[in-house]
Amino acid sequence: MIDDRLKKLAKILINHSLDIKKNDLFMISGGIKAAPLIKEVFEQSLEIGANPFIRTGFEGLAEIFFKKASDKQLKFVSPISKLEVQKIDAKLAILSPENTRNMTNINPKKQSISSIAQQPIQDIFLKRAANKELRWCITQYPTQASAQDAEMSLLEYEDFIFNASHVTSKNPIEYWKKIYNEQEKIKKLLEKKKKLHIFAKNTDLTIKVENRKWINCYGRENFPDGEIFTGPIENSAEGHVTYSYPAVYGSRLIEDINLWFKKGKIIKSKASKGENYLKTMIKMDKGSQRIGEFAFGTNYGIKKFTKNTLFDEKIGGTIHIAIGLGFPETGSRNKSSLHWDMVCDLRKKGEVYADNELIYKNGNFLLQ
Repeated sequence: MIDDRLKKLAKILINHSLDIKKNDLFMISGGIKAAPLIKEVFEQSLEIGANPFIRTGFEGLAEIFFKKASDKQLKFVSPISKLEVQKIDAKLAILSPENTRNMTNINPKKQSISSIAQQPIQDIFLKRAANKELRWCITQYPTQASAQDAEMSLLEYEDFIFNASHVTSKNPIEYWKKIYNEQEKIKKLLEKKKKLHIFAKNTDLTIKVENRKWINCYGRENFPDGEIFTGPIENSAEGHVTYSYPAVYGSRLIEDINLWFKKGKIIKSKASKGENYLKTMIKMDKGSQRIGEFAFGTNYGIKKFTKNTLFDEKIGGTIHIAIGLGFPETGSRNKSSLHWDMVCDLRKKGEVYADNELIYKNGNFLLQ
């Protein structure tokens, strides 16, 4: 996979997604499989004059940790990790799984204990990000495991990632800036609205968004990108949602998720596969029982479900509703150690009404 497209991807990440500058303390994290991209990003950031450092690991460590760690170890917060998030100027996380289901048989309660313990570090990260003190981005390096999940060959999956990222465009950075301008029109429409009513197959859900900020995503925190999101008013969700695709979290695949809301809180949940895990995660803390994010997927170049949330939540014509943590920059006050994105397809007979006006039908905005 070491080809010109990889160099272009690194260039976009450095110059557009993270805007790396001279003297930046820059953390690059990723698995061994992502070494070619890590090297490219490392080299290009050095040429700019930044101070990059690497945090890498290999598959299996998390599994060992959750199987062997005592409660005390699960609750331990590393002062080194805390110092890093307090000091870095930018962070790039490169996903490169070798086995996308390696955590399937781990006790979910142990994962919950660890997630809650790491909340102080997450809070520092979110506060610094909201204050524009810390730039961050998550991207994907193609691996056989991810290609298999997507039911593609590795070569097909590489093409899928590069095409979704538009690295072969004449000027990829200008392309993503153009996306920003196009999505600003949608953002301005949504910012005037107080209440959204979503209809889809086995879905009838209302949320309130008055005075909440909508965020235009165009290749900064996620790459590739394509979404517009907000944090709904915490006690406003009413109704029922059926998620169209399996939801992936903690290297687990949960199928046919149904959630019922009353006064913003999940009052009932069902799944055909992984229901115990779903219920355990929902009970993680008070915030995990509420919606932290509501978003429209706007990348119409991504059409296929791949069992990878980074891509699936961006599918043009879908929405995703995350339970748990809300992002402070939206005005959300929902705090949680969980943030779980789940996708609902609106491309067939889906509708969204804003203040009783139809603004979205069959996966497309109805802009004037």
